[in-house]
Amino acid sequence: MNQSILSTLTLEEKCALLSGKGEWETWDLPRAGVPSLVCSDGPHGIRRQAGAGDHLGLNPSLPATCFPTAATVAGSWDPDLGEEIGQALGEEAAAQGVNIVLGPGLNIKRSPLCGRNFEYFSEDPYLAGKLAAGYIRGIQSQGVYACPKHFAVNSQELRRMAMNAVVDERTLREIYLTGFEIAVREGGPGAIMTSYNQVNGTYANENPHLLQDILRGEWGYDGLVITDWGGSNDHVEGVRNGSDLEMPNPGMDSARQLVEAVRSGRLPESAVDACAARLVRATLALHETRDRPRSFDKEAHHTLARRAASESAVLLKNEDDLLPLKPGTRVALIGDFAFTPRYQGAGSSMVNATRVDTMEALLPDSGLDWLGTARGYTRDGTPDPEREKNALDLARAADVVIYCFGLDERSESEGIDRSHMRLPGHQIALLEALARVNPHIVGVLSAGAAVEMPWLSCCQALLHGYLYGQAGAGAMLDILTGAVNPSGRLAESYPLHYEDTPAYRYYPSEQRNAEYREGPYVGYRYYATARVPVLFPFGYGLSYTSFAYRDLVVDEDGVTLTVENTGLRDGAEVVQLYIGKQDARVFRPVRELKGFQKVFLKAGERQRVHIAFDDKTFRYWNTAANRWAVEGGVYRVEVGASSTDIRLTGTVEKEATTDQLPCEGKALPHYRSGDIRQVPDEEFEALLGTPIPDGRWSGALTANDAICQMYYARSSLARLVCRILTRKKQRSEAAGTPDLNILFIYNMPFRAIAKMTGGAVSSEMVDGLVLMVNGHFWKGLTRTVRGFFRNRAKNEAYVAMLSADCKEE
Repeated sequence: MNQSILSTLTLEEKCALLSGKGEWETWDLPRAGVPSLVCSDGPHGIRRQAGAGDHLGLNPSLPATCFPTAATVAGSWDPDLGEEIGQALGEEAAAQGVNIVLGPGLNIKRSPLCGRNFEYFSEDPYLAGKLAAGYIRGIQSQGVYACPKHFAVNSQELRRMAMNAVVDERTLREIYLTGFEIAVREGGPGAIMTSYNQVNGTYANENPHLLQDILRGEWGYDGLVITDWGGSNDHVEGVRNGSDLEMPNPGMDSARQLVEAVRSGRLPESAVDACAARLVRATLALHETRDRPRSFDKEAHHTLARRAASESAVLLKNEDDLLPLKPGTRVALIGDFAFTPRYQGAGSSMVNATRVDTMEALLPDSGLDWLGTARGYTRDGTPDPEREKNALDLARAADVVIYCFGLDERSESEGIDRSHMRLPGHQIALLEALARVNPHIVGVLSAGAAVEMPWLSCCQALLHGYLYGQAGAGAMLDILTGAVNPSGRLAESYPLHYEDTPAYRYYPSEQRNAEYREGPYVGYRYYATARVPVLFPFGYGLSYTSFAYRDLVVDEDGVTLTVENTGLRDGAEVVQLYIGKQDARVFRPVRELKGFQKVFLKAGERQRVHIAFDDKTFRYWNTAANRWAVEGGVYRVEVGASSTDIRLTGTVEKEATTDQLPCEGKALPHYRSGDIRQVPDEEFEALLGTPIPDGRWSGALTANDAICQMYYARSSLARLVCRILTRKKQRSEAAGTPDLNILFIYNMPFRAIAKMTGGAVSSEMVDGLVLMVNGHFWKGLTRTVRGFFRNRAKNEAYVAMLSADCKEE
């Protein structure tokens, strides 16, 4: 049917379809029976705005369930739980008239400092891909599309729209694309969102290698490709390479560019047809079921959110089995997070929760002897001696102190990366003071990514809830009291110091380039190979019971072993499969996660567990053969409870799939050893296979440079504007609540102005602005003013033409 509709559309109508009509809606063509689609942010909750739309969450949205963030649910190591959450997200999307849920996010946690890590699953692509596939299946079971993001190599927020990720092909394939491959092949998403950044010199949204060679070619993907909001660079090149929909609303400027490109012969109309056909097909499919329920079961979804938080929280420390707390334990609840929880991140994913539980409200019904509560510290760090005294007095009288603390709102946000891994100093100062008057402290930590813990000795027990969603406070109490046995495991490593991280010297970027010099040694792959000690390893987590592993059998199909609950409580264990090759001629990490299974066992119960090998178990990307390959020889098979707690080992032999070895004859000593802390230029170039691109700013600024780079501008007025923006950003950060609008503008390239202003600004006007910034004020002003009137007239004419077509029909 979509082909018959497509044949009735004019070139102008087809081109109009390929850009947004509003902040969240696509163009509709009533005469052709093509309705608009509605998109909404939704990695962990639907953010459908009732009034004027904006992509940063500045205006209020309809109430929706705020589930734990992806970084939290990753701790469950349970794709089935992800699928349940996805079903609930899809149900709420359908109830609110949303057709495409913009999530989940599955970019790799290259560095703990990425400001958006709370939206991402893991440092490991296999785990991230499996969890994302679960979310996708759940969302799409409700008649809406999932849109996993951000494709690809998007691991920093700094200058994210004007940054070039320089990464070698093997690392690209094995680390940064494998999660997306699993999500696409096993989840079958109806849409996928491209990232803002360039990948090896070409913007992701128009990158033929990413979109044509890999996504649509190798993976056979035939769904929608959608830009991130404002992420389109050259719409003509995007359409040429199979990017279907430019969002949010560039007016008709982009449509006019497509029409002109087709008529001049620069772009084949078949490319426009292919994109328009996919968009029409998706629109018709998503509107087949029009009679959707207009409500959802808020209580049931709140209960699911609580269960998800309890199954995902990670117990990091439990000295002398302090937890679970016995009924009647005299407890003091201290910390501002107990009153106002930090349960989600800031930015476009911010959900208007249907309700938010707090530990302060729930503790009286927990079965513990509640002595009282004290905020202890202020959110912004302002000294408050009275609060501190109240907290210390309360702690002295208690058997146990429950201390709620963590990263505050200004520490983690879309649009800005963290500058360090420390917790706010005033929170730690209070923790240390509390430990001096009462050694029995249970820390309840809230944060979306790894933090340093020099203060760990102050906590007798530490429960990490991550950003646990609207029902997380109850989930934490369930674990503290033993109603739930903790089963979460870390989906990322916790280094002792930030300086220990593999990308420490390379993150976030130098000017335009972000050089991925650490190669495939990300997270635990680096720590294990370079033998760098960590505080808590990938896959780690404690339980109130114990598990024994034995009787490992390794065959061609996979591994089978017996797992027994040897403790006194029912509980769940995450069995993890790692593969390595000690005599590898192709350099590789010591071990890599290649399978996992979460197993629930009653006390004393045992079960045979089978984890199958798959097409990703032994493969590596062979740059010499330009395909996936298997190196021949004996592989070490490891099964354990974390990346450092290996319980059983075996071997399996595999035949080589090619005689070509990509590393032969190359001087790659740092990559062979895994010690990649200081890779020299010549070795990184050998890995890349090309010279390192020059990423320095020099000469005139261009439309693709970020607004924050105006400190290079030749115009004194532009430099003044840059200083004003910088001061505004710094003031908002110091106040404790980052101004998301300022952050977005600060890192936005000039070209994005034409994509984000609803058609008020055209690309011609952007060229005028850039001339002004570069010191040609009057010439630039003339072009901008003339461009304004031309753009307005052309937009009105284009819209009138579309309306006239409707009336003629």
